[in-house]
Amino acid sequence: MSSYKDIGVEKVGHVGTIEIRRPPLNFFDISLINQIADALDEFDRDIEIRASVLSAQGKAFCAGANFNDPARQEQEARAAKGDPADSLGPINHLYIQAVRIFRAKKPIVAAVQGAAIGGGLGLAVSADFRVTCPEARFSANFTKLGFHPGFGLTVTLPELIGKNNAELMFYTSRRVTGEEAYKWGLANELVPQDQVKPAAMKLASEIAECSPLGLLSTRATMRAGLADRVMAATNHELAEQSRLRATEDFKEGVKATEERRVANFKGR
Repeated sequence: MSSYKDIGVEKVGHVGTIEIRRPPLNFFDISLINQIADALDEFDRDIEIRASVLSAQGKAFCAGANFNDPARQEQEARAAKGDPADSLGPINHLYIQAVRIFRAKKPIVAAVQGAAIGGGLGLAVSADFRVTCPEARFSANFTKLGFHPGFGLTVTLPELIGKNNAELMFYTSRRVTGEEAYKWGLANELVPQDQVKPAAMKLASEIAECSPLGLLSTRATMRAGLADRVMAATNHELAEQSRLRATEDFKEGVKATEERRVANFKGR
């Protein structure tokens, strides 16, 4: 297995494992998503690997993007001066890497032991299956920040939990508990928190007992066109995010979230 900066990659029997190592919140950026996509490409080239597990260190699975990161704040400052497209150039590259994850050929099980927020939810939903626990939280919190969902969630979330439940998550930005996620079909298994990764490994190992050629063929059929639909969705999501991230409401939404208060949106 190759060496990566922010993820740990191993092979256990016929299962490849990827562990995000940016605790406690595991914020993502282009580099992290690129590393995950590279590891999945490596798994696809390894004939011995038949399924993979995506997990994370720390209290969160992935808390999405860190909007209070100094580099990101500099990009937002450029956006405030009238060039939102310039500030979102890196986001475009991030979505290109995200689509690579959806083009992976082998089944992925996400071990969601904590919060999967915003783009972190998009990452969790990119997997075929999710194992979670009561303590986990799932949130598409984009509208609470003052902008539009991303990471292909406008395609993937409705297909997974139904259009109306996806609308509920998008329009309220509420945090869905592990129990609710399991009830809605957002998670496939609900186990105690300390059993999330072992249960994910067990599921991946069960998958890996099947014919590798049969798995590749069946998964290709079941996910036919998904990556292309996600790519089309991210193109639209990016355009909407570019427009909304230059607004006063977006600045207020980020500030209110940081200060843990209700935002005072003005609609401008």
